[in-house]
Amino acid sequence: MNKQWKHIALFAAIVLALTIPGQWVKYRYFSPVGEPSSLQPYFVGGEKCVECHKIEYDQWLNSHHDLAMDTATEKSVLGNFDDKVFVSNGGDTSRFYRKEGKFYVHTKGPGGIPGDFQIAYTFGWWPLQQYLIPFDKGRLQTLNLTWDSDKNRWYDMAEAVYADQNITPDDWLYWTNQAQNWNGMCAECHSTHLQKNFNPSTHAYHTTWSDINVNCESCHGPGSAHLDWAALPETARPANNNAGLVTVTHDLSAPQYVDQCARCHARRSALGDFSHFDHAFLDNYVPELPHEPFYYSDGQILEEDYVYGSFTQSKMFTNDVKCNDCHDPHSLDLVKTGNALCLQCHRAEIYDTPAHHFHKIADNPELQHGNHRKMVYKEGEGALCINCHMNGQYYMGVDYRRDHSFRIPRPDLTISLGVPNACNSCHTDKTPQWAEKYITLWYGKSRNAHYGSTIAGGENADTSAIPRLIGIATASDDQYPAIVRATAMSLLAGYQDQRCYQTIVTGLNNPDPLVRTYAVQAYQPFDYDNLKNDLEPLLNDPVNAVRIEAADKLTLLPPEQMDSMFIRPYHEALKAFEDAMNYTADFAAGRHSLGNLYANLGEKDSAIAQYLEALKIDKAFYPAKVNLAMIYNKNGENEKAEKLFRELIAEHPDLYDIYYSLGLLLAEMKKYDEAASVLQKASELMPDRSRIYYNLGLLYQYLGRTDFAEKALLNALTLENGNPEYIYALAEFYAKQGNRQKAEYYYKMLKR
Repeated sequence: MNKQWKHIALFAAIVLALTIPGQWVKYRYFSPVGEPSSLQPYFVGGEKCVECHKIEYDQWLNSHHDLAMDTATEKSVLGNFDDKVFVSNGGDTSRFYRKEGKFYVHTKGPGGIPGDFQIAYTFGWWPLQQYLIPFDKGRLQTLNLTWDSDKNRWYDMAEAVYADQNITPDDWLYWTNQAQNWNGMCAECHSTHLQKNFNPSTHAYHTTWSDINVNCESCHGPGSAHLDWAALPETARPANNNAGLVTVTHDLSAPQYVDQCARCHARRSALGDFSHFDHAFLDNYVPELPHEPFYYSDGQILEEDYVYGSFTQSKMFTNDVKCNDCHDPHSLDLVKTGNALCLQCHRAEIYDTPAHHFHKIADNPELQHGNHRKMVYKEGEGALCINCHMNGQYYMGVDYRRDHSFRIPRPDLTISLGVPNACNSCHTDKTPQWAEKYITLWYGKSRNAHYGSTIAGGENADTSAIPRLIGIATASDDQYPAIVRATAMSLLAGYQDQRCYQTIVTGLNNPDPLVRTYAVQAYQPFDYDNLKNDLEPLLNDPVNAVRIEAADKLTLLPPEQMDSMFIRPYHEALKAFEDAMNYTADFAAGRHSLGNLYANLGEKDSAIAQYLEALKIDKAFYPAKVNLAMIYNKNGENEKAEKLFRELIAEHPDLYDIYYSLGLLLAEMKKYDEAASVLQKASELMPDRSRIYYNLGLLYQYLGRTDFAEKALLNALTLENGNPEYIYALAEFYAKQGNRQKAEYYYKMLKR
């Protein structure tokens, strides 16, 4: 995407020098202190574009991008503020009213205390409109009470989205808390040139934008140099500088085009304020991979995933289809309606017929399929391509969004994996087995193997899935999409298996940057030499996400062991990682990552402070509590660690690893009988974990419970045959029991 600048011909340079107005030269090179430097393009505001780009402006006007955010006025506010009273399902009463030309709501606020709050901004417009309310330290919070623009009614989004949860005022999800904070959660994708400006020390925001909505420069980049270019006579304009624009938007491949939209239309983690000067998506963001809990195991959308993660799984993406092939980039409208949209590429005589979709269309009430019985269908929308190949669901209570992976309906995967399928989304009164019967009737019994079955196995730590996960992770571009290969690579981290480790090491050099990024995340070294050899070269990777992930992992390496040639790139990448985590330090995950960083660097007090900050933000963010307990244990504060582990088990009984950690801690605290009980529970919850049996066997041996010790040690060796620690433990066990024959057997095995 980056293009080499060519030298301007001498004649053009002479013309340029002779025709530049003196005032322009003064402005260009002698700007007063405090004005933006013209040597690097800066944002000028979308209104500067209208005069020359009237057609595009008119298309954009009143689009979702135009109305993404606005000041609350009579024109922009859609909700009913005429003393409208709303009663939630939980019985809470709120009132929407006007006062002195401003919009207000009387409702429960911080701490659940009722109050009056002024609406400062509107957020979106269709099919719903949200409202932003200012609080201290520069915060804007998204009111949970939302306007349904389609049905012209108020509804409580928290009740719609979190229907199975009791959202209390101290919950992270409560509307005045961090999950509903505009500055960190929503702002960067609803305004142009958004600068979050969060101060982790003061917990304050100084958020700014150049345009309140998604304007021209949001996609095309800062426009000052383009204005300079446009001000020149046509003969003096450089023809090869993209008209002075930072972002190239023409002659792009599908990955290049999609990456430009992905910064907002992806579920991802931001590494800082977006920079148009960093053209690679992974220089600014790390996308979430398509597996649970954010996606269904077959990659279909589950949570709010914003298109990128589904579209990059599709054959459309693989075949160079771009966003603008279906959506006008300025109005965002579809370029064609109905099946005509798909028939731009797909042959109507094959796909837009009852012989393909087996659904009734207006002029063909009855359909015949081969030698099967005559099929009579109810008239409806079953013949629309999108209803079979773009299944969807409602988000935010009323917003129906379609999956963009363009998949073939697979009721068989619904039966085996519990994922949705398009057939039963329409035929809600029928079973998946019913749908599968007709799919077989119409299209035959053969089914291509789907990666969803393998991903599901990896999510459940099924050891039988390892060879298939490795097969996907090491596949070529034309076999599986990069995002699927990265998903398989990430799941290999859940296994203690040499095959998985070797695959992850191989993935560190994968040509695709997304696969490399997640290979680094999955990487767990056996020793410092492996860590050095595998990760130090990645400090010079061309992609920011890879570099900072590598630097984070290399904090496990003692500084004196690092090769001198990598010291500078290591510190640069580590600083970039720390900056990225400070950028997200308004969220528990950012604080947690900072805590891990400082723990690896030996800065225990700083680590503890960050973990505690994470829990202040979200008391339910258990990873911070787990690591806080671990660091208390390293500090010798075992009572604090024990308290946290017990809280975790009470709050999250499905976190089986906590039983193991608590058991080891209790043994360290010499509470041996209780430790044995907890480790026994851990072994029952995780029967495939050999290490638990090994520790349990040693503990039972210490307690004199020899029958239990023998059984546990044998279980450990059965699960991990050939492990020298386990063989030695059994040899020593039998030697102490006076069983010379068995002791010699295991000593000989150990020698071999």
